Amino acid sequence: MILGMACLCWCLWDLTTFLLSMISVLGSATLSLLIPFTLIYNGFLGCSPLYPNIAIALRTLAAYRQAHRSCPRFSLQAHCKMLCYLHDMLYRPYLRSQFLAAYDAYLEILYRVDRLLKRELKHNTPNWAAARMFPTPALDFDWFATIDGNNSLKWWGSSICNSIARDDHRRPRTDYWISHDIVDKFKDEVKSRTALDNNNNPDDWEDIHKDGEVPGEIPFNCTAHWQNAGPEQCKKMFAVFEESGVFVAVCHHRFVLVVCDMIQSGELAKYALATVDHLMTVYGENGACTYDIGCAFSKTLSTSSLGPRAQSLALHMMVGAFHGHAHNRKCQLDWHLMFITGTGHTEGEGCEHIFSSSNELVWSTRHASAFHRHQSIEEHFMFWDADKYATLSNFLHNHYREATHLSVIKSELNLNDEDFVKFYNNEKLYLDALKQPPIRDRLCIRYVEVLDDLEIRRAALMQARIRVDTAYAKIQNAEALVVHMEIQLSIEECWAVGSADYLQFKEEATLGKYHAVLNDLEHLMVMRLFKLSKLLLSGTGYKLRQQIGKALQCCSEAIHNAINRYNTQAAALNPPHLKFFLGEFDLLHYSRTDIREADWTKPAYRKATTKHFKLLHAQEEVSHLNLEICCLCTFTHDEETDTLKVIEDLQSSNPLLASELRRQWRSCSAINTFHIFWLNQIEAISGFSGSDINEIITSKFVDADAS
Repeated sequence: MILGMACLCWCLWDLTTFLLSMISVLGSATLSLLIPFTLIYNGFLGCSPLYPNIAIALRTLAAYRQAHRSCPRFSLQAHCKMLCYLHDMLYRPYLRSQFLAAYDAYLEILYRVDRLLKRELKHNTPNWAAARMFPTPALDFDWFATIDGNNSLKWWGSSICNSIARDDHRRPRTDYWISHDIVDKFKDEVKSRTALDNNNNPDDWEDIHKDGEVPGEIPFNCTAHWQNAGPEQCKKMFAVFEESGVFVAVCHHRFVLVVCDMIQSGELAKYALATVDHLMTVYGENGACTYDIGCAFSKTLSTSSLGPRAQSLALHMMVGAFHGHAHNRKCQLDWHLMFITGTGHTEGEGCEHIFSSSNELVWSTRHASAFHRHQSIEEHFMFWDADKYATLSNFLHNHYREATHLSVIKSELNLNDEDFVKFYNNEKLYLDALKQPPIRDRLCIRYVEVLDDLEIRRAALMQARIRVDTAYAKIQNAEALVVHMEIQLSIEECWAVGSADYLQFKEEATLGKYHAVLNDLEHLMVMRLFKLSKLLLSGTGYKLRQQIGKALQCCSEAIHNAINRYNTQAAALNPPHLKFFLGEFDLLHYSRTDIREADWTKPAYRKATTKHFKLLHAQEEVSHLNLEICCLCTFTHDEETDTLKVIEDLQSSNPLLASELRRQWRSCSAINTFHIFWLNQIEAISGFSGSDINEIITSKFVDADAS
């Protein structure tokens, strides 16, 4: 019985009869070798190596491979059911197992042929695919990568439900993967951090007002908002999952560079350290790497065994454009891509693009075997890279158009380039100067609060005679606290409510409460925005949408309460507070300096400063794209020359391999033609400042003829 898109030319009885007749003529040993060749010659692949009674058309296997790569949700079981319905057959579960066996053999054949072709093309050197991602220096950096982890591609452990893992010694076929042994070399690199270990709540999103915080404290700490920046012992994973996700590195064109499995844990630092170690080994010095916790990870990297090497190679850690806005403003000025020279329009969020696509693989990998999980991930990433290369010229075209269409608004505000740099430096100096008040001032603030509490207790004593005993105990406690604070502060006479000292630190206490509710509001707004984005994510199931919807309802109430608390505290301030913007909450902290009249705090100037940095990066991006256009044009020409030469050489030594390479070259040639079209479109953009595309191609042909 032959399953395929072609008509059923042999039935089960025909194939069985044919095999029995051939055994009588050739013998079973000879026939066992002849059958696979006969099937392959006729365009079919058997589901077992010896005496198969089911064979599948190669065109059917190829069709499923491309369908699954294009739509990862399209499972092998769905494809088998489709074939059964097309051929008026009843679906049986064993058909899926037989199809999978043939599909594994089909992919193994493709990979082995691909290895032969890579050997002839001289593409079989270690890390050849990853190294060609950065053929030229990327702006001020020789290479630019993004790293991040994702826990969608979990793998269900074989020990669950008393299941027994199948003994499968097959390993991943590509060089995408970093082995577990290499990753575990860094498992003891991260030491315990006391400040973070005290935070026992890894998901501190509840609507809780923190009355116990020290008023006036201004912590510039991003790590509290990011679970992957927390203590290692908090990065747990459910025991049912043997592998809890993947950690990937991608280049600035969103090609996959390297992948490693996260084993029974969250996003531990060892995965990032192993990935950075691999990147530095392959690409060398003067590199840039973005990470959603790049600010915190840079400290981890510097204190690890990789620290001296990273420093000698001048590795720059950064925070991506999307995740950067969830960091506080001071962190953004130091780590955000917009404020770092030489990054162009690179967003540093290539991993998020990959995860949005690879999340669809969950349906077919969650309960698969370890080998088949890796096989599906490899197939997906290979197709992703091929698809990104096919649209690379369009990617360059879009970036070039965006970089040349930004307008300058300096004349409207009568500003120059030096003003924008001054605004940036002034804001950075202001944020650097935000420090906690002196110890005595903090004690005075606490003293004022204790005095207020004493007044409240006295009023309660006067108004509630029935609860005299309880109120008297409270007032005694408050009086004792007042005396204790007076002893600490060496205050001889109790401050009267309304006195100068009282009013001074009463204002400080009000500001402390204002800071606390402001931090709560910022935290809720940013983190709930991420949850809201998940609600609209493609592939989110009905039950998950319902859960997210309920969480958002609770979130809305929490934000509403936080805003009410903020408005209450803001109304008590004197003078009135600044108008705040999302992501710039730190400007509202009180630093004993009135910044309301500073130029850099004015909304128009702030927008102009942001525009200025974007224009600087646009100029960098144009310079980079001019170089990349030449490289892509040269690469397409060199690829054509080298491939055609290899085909010609193979024509005499290995005609079958030459035929396969010629078939694959037809697809590559069509993609290169598409690249030339878009490169010419870039050249037609107003403001294009690069080299003439036709001159580059002509010069390459002249050089080839001369050689």
